[in-house]
Amino acid sequence: MRRLPALLAVSALALGLAACGAPAGDDGELQIALLLPENKTARYESHDRPAFVDRVHEICAECETLVSNADQDAAHQQAQAEAAITNGADVLVLDPVDSRSAAVIVRQAQAAGVPVVSYDRMVLDVPVDFHVTFDNEQVGALQAEVLLAAVGDTDGDLVVLNGSPTDDNSALFRRGAHSVLDGAGVAVGAEVDVPDWSPDQAQEAMERALTTLGRDRVAGVYAANDGMAGGAIAAMKAAGLDPLPPVTGQDAELAAIRRILTGEQYMTVYKAVRTQAERAADVAVSLARTGEPPDGLRNSWVDNGHDRIPALMLDPVAVTRDTIAETVVADGFWSAGEICEGLAAECAAAGVVVDGAAP
Repeated sequence: MRRLPALLAVSALALGLAACGAPAGDDGELQIALLLPENKTARYESHDRPAFVDRVHEICAECETLVSNADQDAAHQQAQAEAAITNGADVLVLDPVDSRSAAVIVRQAQAAGVPVVSYDRMVLDVPVDFHVTFDNEQVGALQAEVLLAAVGDTDGDLVVLNGSPTDDNSALFRRGAHSVLDGAGVAVGAEVDVPDWSPDQAQEAMERALTTLGRDRVAGVYAANDGMAGGAIAAMKAAGLDPLPPVTGQDAELAAIRRILTGEQYMTVYKAVRTQAERAADVAVSLARTGEPPDGLRNSWVDNGHDRIPALMLDPVAVTRDTIAETVVADGFWSAGEICEGLAAECAAAGVVVDGAAP
C-alpha cells in the first residue's frame, strides 16, 4: 500500500491531530487515523475514541492510531485528514461532519492509495471501502413508536426536532420517525432541522414552538438525540410545564439516563457504540494489512449515491426507565454508580442496583 513521507508532524499537531503513539511510523508500522466529527455529542470522546484505540492496539501490535476531532467544522476535518494522509496513515476511519463535502477527503485518500471506512455517518457520492453504522431508519422508528405509546390518545401537537441537515444520518432518523408518525393521528405542530445537533439551538426552537403552539398544546417532543432533548427540556422547564410531556432522545448519554430516572426525559436509544468502534477497528486493521475488509463482517449493502457500499449495520435498542438495568448497565456502557449518584431512590424504584445491593 502506498505511503507518503511524514513531513507535516508539526502542522498536524497545530491542526488538532492527537496521536495515540508515535505520529510517524517506522518501517513495518501501520498508521490508522480515526476522524471524529464533534464533541457536543458526548459519545465520541467518552466511548468511540477509547474503544477504537483499545481494539486496534489489542489486535495489531504493529499499529498506531491517530485520532482527531473536528469540533463540527468540516474545513477543519479536511485539514486533519490531509495531515493524517501526509503523516503516513494507511487507513482513514471517517465520521464526517458534512456527509457531502467529506467526499473531498475520500478523493484525496484515494489519490494517496489510502482506503476509507465510513464510520457511523455515511460519506455521500464517492466510493468508500466499508461502512460501519446502525440501522438509522430503525432508530427513528423506535423513537416515534415509543413516543406515540407514551402520548396515547391526544388532541395535542408533537414538536419534532430533527438532527443537523448536513448529517446524512439525520435524514435516515427523520425518515424512520415519519414512517411511524405520518398517519398515526397525532398532529406535528412544529418541525425543525437543528443545525450542528446544537442543544442551544434545540432549546431556542422549543421556545419558539411553545410560543407558536401554546404551552398547553405540546403533547410530546421528538428530539433526535439526547443533547437536543436536554435543550428542549430546559425550554419547557423554563416555561413552567409540569409535568413535562414525553421527550425522546438518542445515544444513551449519562445525563439523559439520569433524566429518564427523574422523569424529565421519557426514552433514549442505546446504540452499542463500543461494539461499533471495535468492529470499525477490525475493518481498519484488515484494510491496513491486506487491503481488504475482514471476511464475514458485512451484513448489508448501503447506497451512498455513488455505489452500493458493503456495510455492517448494528441494531439499536430503545431504553426507558424500566429497561436501564438490562441495557446500558448490563452492557457496562454506564455503571450503576455513575447513574445513581444522588438518585438512590429513583434507582431503587427502577431496579438499578449499585454494588450488589439496591441503593
